Amino acid sequence: MTRTLDKTITVAVAGNPNSGKTTIFNSLTGARQHVGNYPGVTVEWKKGTCKRGDVKLDLVDLPGTYSLTAFSEEELVARDYLLNAAPDVVVNVVDASNLERNLFLTTELLEIGRPLVIVLNMTDVAHDRGLRIDTARLAEKLGVPVVPAIGNRGVGMDDLVEAVMQVAISNASLPGPARVCGESGPGPSTLAIVESRGGPTRVNYGHQVEKVISEIEDLLPEGEHRRWRAIKLVSQDDKVVEGLAVPGTREAITGLAASFAAESNDEPDILMARLRYEFIADICQGVCRVPAIAQTTVSDRIDRVVMHPVWGVPIFLGLMYFAFTLTFSLGNPLMNLIDSGFGYLAGFMSGLWSPGSTSPLKSLIVDGIIGGVGGVVIFLPNIVLLFMAIAILEGTGYMARAAFVMDRFMSKVGLHGKSFIPLLIGFGCTVPAIMATRTLESRRDRLITMMVLPLMSCGARLPIYALMIPAFFPARMQGPALWAIYVTGIILALGGAYVLRSTLFRGENTPFLMELPPYRMPTAASLLVQMWTRAWLYVKKAGTVILGASILLWFLTFYPKPPADYILPAGFDNTTSDSAMVFSEITDPNLARSAELSYSVTGRVGRMLEPLIKPLGFDWRIGTALVGAIPAKELFVAQMGIVFAVGEADETSDQLRAQLRDRYTPLIGFCIMLFALIATPCIATFAITRQEAGSIKWAFAQSFGLTALAWIVTFLVYRGGLLAGLGGG
Repeated sequence: MTRTLDKTITVAVAGNPNSGKTTIFNSLTGARQHVGNYPGVTVEWKKGTCKRGDVKLDLVDLPGTYSLTAFSEEELVARDYLLNAAPDVVVNVVDASNLERNLFLTTELLEIGRPLVIVLNMTDVAHDRGLRIDTARLAEKLGVPVVPAIGNRGVGMDDLVEAVMQVAISNASLPGPARVCGESGPGPSTLAIVESRGGPTRVNYGHQVEKVISEIEDLLPEGEHRRWRAIKLVSQDDKVVEGLAVPGTREAITGLAASFAAESNDEPDILMARLRYEFIADICQGVCRVPAIAQTTVSDRIDRVVMHPVWGVPIFLGLMYFAFTLTFSLGNPLMNLIDSGFGYLAGFMSGLWSPGSTSPLKSLIVDGIIGGVGGVVIFLPNIVLLFMAIAILEGTGYMARAAFVMDRFMSKVGLHGKSFIPLLIGFGCTVPAIMATRTLESRRDRLITMMVLPLMSCGARLPIYALMIPAFFPARMQGPALWAIYVTGIILALGGAYVLRSTLFRGENTPFLMELPPYRMPTAASLLVQMWTRAWLYVKKAGTVILGASILLWFLTFYPKPPADYILPAGFDNTTSDSAMVFSEITDPNLARSAELSYSVTGRVGRMLEPLIKPLGFDWRIGTALVGAIPAKELFVAQMGIVFAVGEADETSDQLRAQLRDRYTPLIGFCIMLFALIATPCIATFAITRQEAGSIKWAFAQSFGLTALAWIVTFLVYRGGLLAGLGGG
């Protein structure tokens, strides 16, 4: 009789980092997945679907974890989901080439009691190393189905789906044996039916420990996972202890656990871990045949070079430079093409009005909507190529080596080894750099990296530097001035990370545990899925926020309009005299636009800010341009052109440079660049920080914190320069 399921099966995919867990997930779901955050936290999860006939599998890709002892928020999320969400089946992805280490998590999953299927992934790597694993014997010893697979080739996926369905049927109290596969090898296997005798195996910790577990278990209230909770209480797991709701029960249980700890020679958690590994060693006896002489693998030979104490860092920097250069060299032509497309669209829409028209609707469509959408979409090629490069580095197994190589240096300033990659990307654009922080497992590391990333000089600041440096510095000083700005940003970023780690994010560092997976070739399908997911997420979430903010800032720059009898302040017309002017008498369109900007909300804010920025050597013109450049840093140049009535200038405008030289000094010019480097990032960065951090408070904290830092640093440099006799203005 054929058995079928008439419901959707919820499947949690769990496993160690670098076990190929996400590869298995991608192989099963393909493009039928979406990314979000777990409710109430900012840890990312992936959900996807897989259909086989009338049966639908809803899969959840849990964060990678080595155990169910929660050292990080990611591990806590994985544990809470497994305990509380009640998935129908848990798929435990195990690296076949590192069986004993990966089975540690398996023993905890067995103790939770959820229906379990083990995927023995990377069996080809294990086979190449001379390892032979009898999966039928392993299944009998563990009491759960075991499916050999090669995730990056899609091998074993049909067997896995069938095993999940069989376990779901069995868990629904329908008759029938569990199905497992035969001995693992480099290729697919034929399913062989094997009876699971007595259900999933549980770890026996020995008479003394089992006695304490049993006593604690009897004190726990009725409910699921009593044995697992009792084991965690014996290990003195803080989170489980905090979950004891009844005060009297808590005191009795913690007393038993404390008495056991006092009688043990080891720390309770270390003792329990050792007993687990003894159980795992017994399980592997007769299951895993290891060659008498350990073979030197291709991965070992490559690691001798790429992880060399001398050559490791230069190789890493070279690869990062190559990936970085490739991303922007291939992306920039596409960015220019998109920019040209939006320019053509803006020109077409402008043509619907008469030449010189100042229609608010025209400005809204051309400057607000088209300009806002263009400001989002233009980054898309870089984001796609960037995540392609990151996916390749992760998929091949090199990313784990890169983190190891760089962690020694980065940890000294409070950053994770993997933080180096987003920081490097930040020189191109802060938006994809912040998205690249997803490669960091710890939320604390991600937030620290996000907070300091805008201090890396992105490409949008280059027009400001290109305008200011030739305006104020002779040719021999232009290179050192640009170098000084970039180095200042790097020093401030590293110093800021150290301060954040020592204050706001103070606490014990997450243990740096990382498996070095074997080198392998990622599948094209997996790379395309990752690129598509990231690109769509960026356009969908960041785009809507940026577009709304761009329209709002357009409104603030465009309104209110000055009345005809509005008298411009003395000195407004920099090209003629210091006499007052009436708005209706202005005939120069550039000067009229400058007057309109001055009268708008943005211009008024610029004038209101003048007392605050005057100690930095800035006047209302610079303040207005800084406010107008909030949507995008490069707009500062165009805003300065409007303020100085030379039209919407670019960084090559000699007329604008002449105006700047007449009014300001080289010290003020350098301070303008310094402030633009440090102060509040563009609206796109604000939006993506809000998205990636999971809360708008972090985006505001970043903007206000960096602006305050910009004021302090610029003030010190300006006043120090005056004291040194470099001149003010």
